[in-house]
Amino acid sequence: MCGVLRWNDLARLRVHRLDPVHQDRVIALATLAFGSVLYLVGLYPLFADPATGAPLWTRVVVLALLCTLQLWRRRAPALALGAGTAVMTVDMLLGFSAPALISYSDLIYAATLYGSARLSRAMIPTAAVGVIAATATAMLTFPDWRVAVVAACACLPFLVIPVWWATNIRQQRDIAENERAAADAAGRIAELDRAAALAAERARMARDLHDAIAGHLSAIAIQSSAALSVDGSGNGNGPGQDDTIHSVLTSVRENSVRALEEMRAMIGLLSDPASASAETVAPARLAQLSTLVESARTSGMELDLRSELDDTGSLPTAVDLAAYRIIQEALTNVLKHAPGRRATVWLRCGEGTLTVEVRNDLPAERHSGTGLGRGLDNMHERAIAVGGSFTAAPSGSNWLVRAVLPTTQAPAAASESEVAR
Repeated sequence: MCGVLRWNDLARLRVHRLDPVHQDRVIALATLAFGSVLYLVGLYPLFADPATGAPLWTRVVVLALLCTLQLWRRRAPALALGAGTAVMTVDMLLGFSAPALISYSDLIYAATLYGSARLSRAMIPTAAVGVIAATATAMLTFPDWRVAVVAACACLPFLVIPVWWATNIRQQRDIAENERAAADAAGRIAELDRAAALAAERARMARDLHDAIAGHLSAIAIQSSAALSVDGSGNGNGPGQDDTIHSVLTSVRENSVRALEEMRAMIGLLSDPASASAETVAPARLAQLSTLVESARTSGMELDLRSELDDTGSLPTAVDLAAYRIIQEALTNVLKHAPGRRATVWLRCGEGTLTVEVRNDLPAERHSGTGLGRGLDNMHERAIAVGGSFTAAPSGSNWLVRAVLPTTQAPAAASESEVAR
């Protein structure tokens, strides 16, 4: 078994070592050697007695010319076939010989397989015309029609079989190339899909990080400013001021802890989604809206909450989370761009939809804030993700953020993993 494997490996290496040019040389030399042997032993004539035919050296010269043309069987198959046809005409005048037909049939095979698509298609009718011409020539050469038929049948394999064989191989090669091209195209499409999915996942992560952390950090910054303002007011540190500072710093600590909890939960989900428990991963929803409202009030916002929801647990999870995040981001924008202004949060449910409205007084002049300008885009994307609509625009003397979210059926696009974030 080891010997067989060693021989197979050696044969495979030899095949791979020969390039097409060397393969053509081997074929040409093998054909010349085999034909010379046939000439020497007198087994070359097809229809005539070798004693009455042309001199042997002329046969060898014709065969040598055909074998020389075989060196260009791949590089210039059309030229080799044309020149080979002229040389084969000389052999036909001398009397058909088997070695010359063998070499010429290889040129026909190479022209069909390695030639252009136009040449390959033309070889089929050319072979048919060649068979008819060979039959007619045999009928004119031999007076006995039976001998003519035998001569035509003898020439038939040298013309038809090479074309048929090369055509089949070429078709299989074309099919393989098409399949390879289709596989490459599918691979490129899969790579583009993978890149698009990665980009979408990065966008979701950026949106979730913004929504989960930006609100808490904005509240921390504003509450810290409020605490510093009270401490440096110059009016002393009376009981009222101490209570205010204590309330502000307590809210700062709560927002910091909440931000760290949400960051830790998100990192745990991204690093190992399978081991993350529901209690650890689940973000705040409308059931915790009162905590968000108290944090905003502690930051100095005059905030009214109007809710017509009897049970937030009946809402689809994706809608529940989207509504909370929209309210959170809207209040964060109020703290950054309209500090000290009055705001109203209104939740109402009816006709299979949940309507979320956050309305605040417009400031005398717009505050630039410290955000990255992604708040409105994130709110819009969250509303669209659950099949709802979103608008944010001035409404009289107020700024109105309004989202209408469906409550009858959450879309398939809002998967559990996305909701968990």
